Amino acid sequence: MSSVSSNPGRKTYLFTNQDLKRLIIPLIVEQILAVTVGMVDTMMVSSVGEAATSGVSLVDMINTLLINLFAAVSTGGAVISSQFLGQKNREKACEAANQLLVVTGLIAVGVMTLAIMFRRGLLGLLYGSIEADVMKNALIYLVISAVSYPFLAVYNSCAALFRSMGNSRISMQASIIMNVLNVVGDAVCIFGLHMGVAGAAAASLISRMTACVILTCRLRDKKLEIHIMPEHFGWNLPLVKKILHIGIPSGIENSVFQLGRVLVVGMIALFGTTQIAANAVANNLDSLGVLPGQAMSLAIITVIGQCVGAGDFKQAEYYTKKMMKLTYLINGLCCTLVIVTMPLTLKLYGLSAETLKLAAILVMIHDGCAILLWPSSFTLTNVLRAANDVKFPMVASIASMVIMRLGGGYILAVVLGYGAIGIWCAMVMDWIVRVLCFVSRYRSGKWKTFYSV
Repeated sequence: MSSVSSNPGRKTYLFTNQDLKRLIIPLIVEQILAVTVGMVDTMMVSSVGEAATSGVSLVDMINTLLINLFAAVSTGGAVISSQFLGQKNREKACEAANQLLVVTGLIAVGVMTLAIMFRRGLLGLLYGSIEADVMKNALIYLVISAVSYPFLAVYNSCAALFRSMGNSRISMQASIIMNVLNVVGDAVCIFGLHMGVAGAAAASLISRMTACVILTCRLRDKKLEIHIMPEHFGWNLPLVKKILHIGIPSGIENSVFQLGRVLVVGMIALFGTTQIAANAVANNLDSLGVLPGQAMSLAIITVIGQCVGAGDFKQAEYYTKKMMKLTYLINGLCCTLVIVTMPLTLKLYGLSAETLKLAAILVMIHDGCAILLWPSSFTLTNVLRAANDVKFPMVASIASMVIMRLGGGYILAVVLGYGAIGIWCAMVMDWIVRVLCFVSRYRSGKWKTFYSV
């Protein structure tokens, strides 16, 4: 990785094209593999029946909410570590890594305990009165999934730290191992041992534990720019505050966003198992289209964070434009590919024709609109976060979610009776508002005023 030249007439950029390729390509592969975990679970569980599929999909919405909470705190650690690397302060970057693992580990253990203790009340609160067989499967899947939260939180933190160094290859390798274990475990537990949803959850648990151990061990290498020092674990309150200054607003934003998704699924649940299952299938497929945007969101934290840490906002603007253009290009190609291949991919799900027809409509709504709207709705916000501008994205996202996705979704889905289709149309309305907010914020330049050494 090159650095800014001391010659004012000649500037060498912090990241060469080769640096960006080494960062971005493994991230895209990793995101594809991450989505594969949920897809494999849903596809294999679908062989057990629609009640099992619905139960898994309902819990996966909760899991996604909590995973995003862990990821937000990890993002806080990644931003701070990237900024320290931009300052060439390796010692502080390593201290931030230690604090990140302590904070995410403790939060995850607390969340795991609460999820297990209040599992039935949680499902009832979010989804209301659901069919007994769906509730039974959901309870089993939630308990086993909850045990994996601490491992998943630490894994996410370690992966974020590797990305801060511009090294996403190691986390990609761990993700490959995790997914292979998950697929093999699903096959053995569901088809061999006939464990149903418990088998799917157990396979995910084992795979997440393994990936966590691998990355934790790799991060102890003192040759790395950022490494953890178990002998120095403890509280460093100034660093914890810096991490949480980024992580808490991002966590609130992501958690409210995912909670909104859970609540709209609760609206969909009013229309029966077919619509729940169709929503689950659509969520699996449409997520493939926006994987490049998710990968670029992670890469932007590293790149813009280091530019900000170096105090070079011209480079931050340069890389923002470059990476957003690339996001739109790849995102558009992937969304188009998902739409074109739907006649083949839908056959992988052993569900009714009515369910698959509705799923196809939902995917068309999502990926068709995502080509134009998704990158500016979600990827661009990490430019703001990498510069410590975290409150505006939080407030704008929550307001848009409550007014457009929840309020608009209720009117379209429940009042007007459009069901899942109404919910997904409200989602597009939410995206439009987010684009208007975040593009105007970026162009105003106010995001450059929040960082201080």
